[in-house]
Amino acid sequence: MFGFVTADLSLLSDEQRRRYKSFYCGLCLSLKQRHGSLARFTLTYDMTFLVMFLTSLYEPYLMRGETPCPAHPLSTRQFFQSDVTDYAADMNIALAYLNCLDDWQDELNAAALAGAKALKSSYERVCRDYPRQCGVIKECMARLKKIEDERIAAPDAAATAFGDLMAELFVMREDIWADTLRRFGRALGQFVYVMDACIDLKGDKRAYKYNPFVYLYGRLDEQQRFRDILQTLLADCIESFERLPMIQDADIIKNILCSGVWIKFNRHYDTGSK
Repeated sequence: MFGFVTADLSLLSDEQRRRYKSFYCGLCLSLKQRHGSLARFTLTYDMTFLVMFLTSLYEPYLMRGETPCPAHPLSTRQFFQSDVTDYAADMNIALAYLNCLDDWQDELNAAALAGAKALKSSYERVCRDYPRQCGVIKECMARLKKIEDERIAAPDAAATAFGDLMAELFVMREDIWADTLRRFGRALGQFVYVMDACIDLKGDKRAYKYNPFVYLYGRLDEQQRFRDILQTLLADCIESFERLPMIQDADIIKNILCSGVWIKFNRHYDTGSK
């Protein structure tokens, strides 16, 4: 359920693209510094969004620099780092570890087991540093697994569980913004879960995998029904975003929320993906 919260690069200026990439590279560097080089393989643009979002809100001191990049060995990459970047790196590890465990338990995926073993010590350290967030993440993933195992055909139940997980990720600290951040994260998490279910529906049905929308499969107005649901969830998300005093990089955040999150959905339906 990751890979949806990304920027629409075609609508960003060159400077906006550079800033966006700098946050991404900063997160990659924090993963290496805090959890080792292998942790870089867990890097996602979704967590880059978390960095940009909380950085825009809290305006921490940004350390700027250039670093060698293993993906581009002939050049260096500009990066931005702060305490927010370190927080997102730790949350990234928690999600990656529990996701690997889930894949191993569901599919006996040997690569997932190896990933969980490689991340275990880092995950345990993150749990000690962030017991509230890690406790909620673990509880929500257990709820999701129970819903999937029992094949509950209620999209709200599964989406709410993932929404509650995302809600806690956005609360880096309990302060005056915590309630609004939870509302934002919850709505975004529900949107992401539903988006993932919409796109995977036909494939999940063929493979007999759990999908809460299976009973809507085959409707002629399937695409519009899904779009209507998603637009409602996203409206709740944007309403919470607009309550927060965010100026720096707000234009990039709006790009992600208003355009980037739709890229996979539009590509899937425009190409008639099966």
